[in-house]
Amino acid sequence: MRTTTVDRVMADERAASFTTRSIKAASKSAALRLALSMLDLTTLEGKDSPEKVRALCRKAIRPMPDDESVLGERLPCVAAVCVYPSLVPIAHEALAGTGVKIASVATGFPSGQYPLAIRLRDTDKAIRDGAHEIDMVINRGGFLAGRYHEVAREITEVSSLCLGRAHLKVILETGELETYDAVRRASAIAIDSMHATGLTREPGAGFIKTSTGKVQPAATMPVTLIMLEAIREHWHATGEHVGMKPAGGIRTAKQAVHYLVMVKETMVASDAARTRRRDQGQTQHSTPISPWLSPHLFRFGASTLANDLLRQIVRLKTGTYTAAYDFTES
Repeated sequence: MRTTTVDRVMADERAASFTTRSIKAASKSAALRLALSMLDLTTLEGKDSPEKVRALCRKAIRPMPDDESVLGERLPCVAAVCVYPSLVPIAHEALAGTGVKIASVATGFPSGQYPLAIRLRDTDKAIRDGAHEIDMVINRGGFLAGRYHEVAREITEVSSLCLGRAHLKVILETGELETYDAVRRASAIAIDSMHATGLTREPGAGFIKTSTGKVQPAATMPVTLIMLEAIREHWHATGEHVGMKPAGGIRTAKQAVHYLVMVKETMVASDAARTRRRDQGQTQHSTPISPWLSPHLFRFGASTLANDLLRQIVRLKTGTYTAAYDFTES
């Protein structure tokens, strides 16, 4: 099992540096639309109802119903809607034929403490009901107790169940892992376990994800950077593209753009360097198109982010700030 010691000071400084980049208006406009297309709109509350899920699905398909009249264009739909397994059939009916994926937090969300047999049945039923993606939470108690092989085995079991049927996002719940070294180790365990089943052979079929959104701190830039570096290490070793999903605590368009800058400088720049090494002696006229900056390999788990992205898109286009209440909450 791969282990890496993380320099906390350097990780914090590197992550902070991504927030200082100057971005031109045209690039910012494109980044906001890209971020919108990367959203997993999520409702994971005890009061969730079929109508709430239907409303969330309507927003997922058409984030801004009057976009064409206000902006002169149709904005992209979001990447996915994430719900509890019991509500997957409702989302499946509402999203049929739209291209928006259905994600479900099976496997004993958010604790990950349920017996494995129950978690596997939960996962299988969610997939049979129409889930395209499973967001699995690891057993942090087992991880923190040093039972790494047990955690790996559980991820492998779920990964095997998803193989050829659904994509898998492994939630580390980084706010409970206590150290950056633990985040890096958990990232490696998750990636290696998905790789062992062959799931990661399909680009984006396997993701690692920061948080459930139920624990603070949730997603942070240093933690996301550490996880991206684990993904990059695996990619350099195997050529496989594992996805990344920061979730929880990302509320503003400005924050989202900072995360996209981090992906570009951590993954896309590395992609370009790898291509140059591969094609030594050939002239490189431009940075090749990279898969890393796409919903296939990067997602935001942040429903409250959607409306701020829309407000900023409108402001850049019209020069006018819209009120928060001009957009629906779901």
